[in-house]
Amino acid sequence: MYVASETRMTAAQEPDVAQPPAWNPNQQRAKHGGVVVLPVQGNVYVLAADGANITVQVGRDGILLVDASTGQMNDDILAAIRGLSNQPIRWVINTHVHGDHTGGNEAIFRAGSAMPQNRIGSGLNFPGSLPSGAVIVSNETVLLRMSGVTGGQPLAPQAAWPTLTYIGQGRELYVNGEPIQVLHQPNAHTDGDSLVVFRHSDVVSTGDVFSTISYPVIDLETGGSINGMIDALNGVLGVTFPAEKQEGGTYVIPGHGRIADEADVVAYRNMVTVIRDRIQDLKDKGMTLEQVKAVKPTLDYDRRWATASWTGDMFVEAVYRTLPPSLATAQR
Repeated sequence: MYVASETRMTAAQEPDVAQPPAWNPNQQRAKHGGVVVLPVQGNVYVLAADGANITVQVGRDGILLVDASTGQMNDDILAAIRGLSNQPIRWVINTHVHGDHTGGNEAIFRAGSAMPQNRIGSGLNFPGSLPSGAVIVSNETVLLRMSGVTGGQPLAPQAAWPTLTYIGQGRELYVNGEPIQVLHQPNAHTDGDSLVVFRHSDVVSTGDVFSTISYPVIDLETGGSINGMIDALNGVLGVTFPAEKQEGGTYVIPGHGRIADEADVVAYRNMVTVIRDRIQDLKDKGMTLEQVKAVKPTLDYDRRWATASWTGDMFVEAVYRTLPPSLATAQR
């Protein structure tokens, strides 16, 4: 639910802003064609649509989204958003370049409208003039890949490209009375990953640097790496806090899967680190990729984390290829 932030305006001076409706668990499904809407905490909700999660923050400034799903359920997604608030869609933050998180950019851009320029904030770079639709925010590498500057061919129509980019470690926004940090995680799932931290709501949206349904996917073609992935998971842990007995506290919204908390991320980080260390040890002994696969360094985790589309062997290969060469190999 929207919680009014501290303000100097009196109640009589405050603008007439429609508030999100009271939560009705019976409206989770079906009302929006299968899009599942769940409250997280504070001003933040999650929409589960077409296998990917969209984070939604609502309030007096409008609506901010993290990611835009695949683009296959745009009408249902927009209907679900309207079930939370009738305010304009102002912002979309893309956590990375992949189409299951940017496919809905164009539809949401056209359905939204930008905030006044004097309220955009500093430290962000517009590739052109201020857009008329929702502002799409990302690390600069996402724009370079989507536009074809990196890679040769545009991955999406121009209306789907980020319109506001950042370089460096990250940038800050202040939306709906809440500080929001957009933090770059270099060479993790890709080379353009961002974490999005909602500081008042105490929610972190991770994109695909964290999952509750599979091993971490390391996209070698877009600059992903195992050590960057572990650094990113440690980055998530650096902005999360547990409640009593490690349950609750900061909630973590993965790119795919259920809402989690810090303990879930700790267990996932530990699993990934153990497998990385096993493969590094085998590689240091001079073993080839096929020899490492034959050892099955993920065997005790495969039942929980391997999937048909991202198997233990596929994960091992991605890890192996992004680890530094063994000392023996480097000396040849």
